[in-house]
Amino acid sequence: MVILFMQYLIIFLISMVPLIELRGAIPYAIGFKLPLLPSYIICILGNMLPVPFIFLFARKILVWGSDKKYIGGFFNWCLKKGEKGGKKLQEKAGRGLYVALFLFVGIPLPGTGAWTGTLAASLLDMDFKKSTLAVMCGVVLAGIIMGLVSGGVFSFIR
Repeated sequence: MVILFMQYLIIFLISMVPLIELRGAIPYAIGFKLPLLPSYIICILGNMLPVPFIFLFARKILVWGSDKKYIGGFFNWCLKKGEKGGKKLQEKAGRGLYVALFLFVGIPLPGTGAWTGTLAASLLDMDFKKSTLAVMCGVVLAGIIMGLVSGGVFSFIR
């Protein structure tokens, strides 16, 4: 029981890590033969936990640190990259910006997870509730895709 709890805690924490997120936690869970439905729910919860904090505070922290001696260059780079990516997404999506955000987060490619999508939504001054819903739906879609892909890969290996 303790070992199972520790495994669930590990996938919860993995799903909170930027760039890895649920896309790394679900293959971990499947690889260690954890029950899929509870693992899936735990991964979604872990992936979504940072989202409100990213939306509400990341931009403020990046702006605050943009003129600091050691971190300013990196923080400016993050701001410029996020604004550039957000504007490009906005131009392509037009009125379907929230659908584009959902697809951006939901298609599991490198750098397109909940962290990046939420930061872009924050930099674009998108609506908090609509953005969070779009990101959550994207995380659910990414989880389904990763579950199917990981299940197929691990069954092929076995």
